[in-house]
Amino acid sequence: MVTLLLGFVLALAESGLGLGAVLPGEVAISSLATNVDGVVPLLFLGIAVALGASAGDHLGYVIGRVSGPRLRGSRLIARLGPDRWDRASELMQAHGFWAILVSRLLPFVRTVMPAVAGAAHLRYPRFALASVLGAAVWSTVWVGAGAGLAASGLLDNTPLVVAVVAGVVLAAIVVRVVRKRRRPTLPADPSSLELLDERLPEPTCVR
Repeated sequence: MVTLLLGFVLALAESGLGLGAVLPGEVAISSLATNVDGVVPLLFLGIAVALGASAGDHLGYVIGRVSGPRLRGSRLIARLGPDRWDRASELMQAHGFWAILVSRLLPFVRTVMPAVAGAAHLRYPRFALASVLGAAVWSTVWVGAGAGLAASGLLDNTPLVVAVVAGVVLAAIVVRVVRKRRRPTLPADPSSLELLDERLPEPTCVR
């Protein structure tokens, strides 16, 4: 039960807007799966992870729906990266339902895609279907990866496992720091922020 709850929370943190951790969620989910024995327990873990991921998507969707396009100029998006928002917006306008589905496999874009869908007023049934399907695929891939790693026997080599995990974590930290330094800071002057909002396009209802 603790493993299932932890899987749900980790997936929620990975998918929820602004809740992602430095450690990639995929690594955490796969690590959990390596400690689960049996097909049925793995199936339950996969379901818990998928539900957590979809719940995180819904959190972002509600935030985007309530805040609208002005969310693009918020401190939250400034921290996550306006470039991610812009890329997600382009995909949403071009592909709608499929953008939600495919973005689940895009580590940076998927963080803001649900909020973009909410701000664009993508119809909820389409969003929910894409979110559930995408979360199921994401969960299957990474829970399956952890199970496969455990079955391969590679985990018996503890130094190798430690080195790989440390390398992944270090790479994630380096990428985060580099992207943060390259990211332009928003102007502190409120009037400048108002000008930024005026330049934003009017919200488009995506069907």
